[in-house]
Amino acid sequence: MNVISNRDIFLKNIAQTSGAPIGLEIIKAEGIYQYDASGKEYIDLIAGFSVANIGHSHPEVIKAVQEQAAKYMHLIVYGEFIESPQTAYAKLLTEHLPASLDCIYFTNSGAEATEGALKLAKRATGRPNIIAFNKSYHGSTQGALSVMGDEYYRNAFRPLLPGIIHTDYNGNEVFDLINNNTACVILETIQAESGITVPSKQWMQQLRSKCTEHGVLLILDEIQAGFGRTGKLWAFEHFDIVPDILLLGKALGGGMPLGAFVAGKALMHQLSFNPVLGHITTFGGHPVSCAAGKTAFEILLNDGLAAQVKEKEALFVAQLQHSSIRQLNHFGLWASLKFQDNETAQNIIHACVENGCITDWFLFAPDHLRIAPPLTIQPEQIRNACSVIINCINEKAM
Repeated sequence: MNVISNRDIFLKNIAQTSGAPIGLEIIKAEGIYQYDASGKEYIDLIAGFSVANIGHSHPEVIKAVQEQAAKYMHLIVYGEFIESPQTAYAKLLTEHLPASLDCIYFTNSGAEATEGALKLAKRATGRPNIIAFNKSYHGSTQGALSVMGDEYYRNAFRPLLPGIIHTDYNGNEVFDLINNNTACVILETIQAESGITVPSKQWMQQLRSKCTEHGVLLILDEIQAGFGRTGKLWAFEHFDIVPDILLLGKALGGGMPLGAFVAGKALMHQLSFNPVLGHITTFGGHPVSCAAGKTAFEILLNDGLAAQVKEKEALFVAQLQHSSIRQLNHFGLWASLKFQDNETAQNIIHACVENGCITDWFLFAPDHLRIAPPLTIQPEQIRNACSVIINCINEKAM
């Protein structure tokens, strides 16, 4: 009898997103490590693209999931019943956000949070145009794809949303584009998929002022940048600004699927009338996800993980010195290593995986290697991971 492997099933029966998936069969994850079917250990430098900020399989998060699942799971479409996991998590989050961001709409994912925020901006302002940025990423659903900053990914799915204007991130053109027909400006507080691009504080503050002047809503996407990744709880704190709408996801659910868009109560109320049910979701804010997310957030706060980021960032930077690294971008526990070309970067990335260190590339910077480990990573683990990377560079780039 022929035995069909999990890999064969994966390639045949699981929809593929590329022709070259990483293809590891992971059977266990704990802390900063993942383990494959043979028992091989891997240092995780991706953290599920900033999902596992407190590490994998934290026992307190597992306990919260089990306890909530035993009480109840799905009850009814989101927003109809009072569900204590949602209210408890919303209360905790708003206690650690600016006072103007006091109302949370929980979704299934970051992409759905983007969709809700774009709808809210149009509904609240009655305006048609949206300004987004080149090399930006906000999700892959049609609205989120419309504001994605790369025509290669947009073109095959046109027609998309009308009225989208793209301009350069951290560039001055945006200030001339904002006018009384603009509903919102949407951007990542720190641009991820271009290879960790950090805007100037002056530019961010000028953008905030320009939006305020014209009654334009400023949407900041912290789906990857939030929850301590940059060394502060929220990345916008580095720039001394507050958005009108904040997008959250990834680490929000503590490993469970969860996203959110956050705004002021009066603004968010616009989705409840003309039309009623202006934005609805069946599974958004799932009680098990909210229970897991709240527990993970408490761990992040109580363990002071954000405060440890700067020191760990400095250790990564000190260890990752090599003549073949053309550029090192970093902001918190988030970095990109640029190599001479895409092929070199890909060869190094694959070598890292083969040698027990999971990393990856960037959507708009395939010549860069990505580093975004769990915030719980310890100094000796950082040294070990960097040693693997440097050895792979010596093997593949010299």
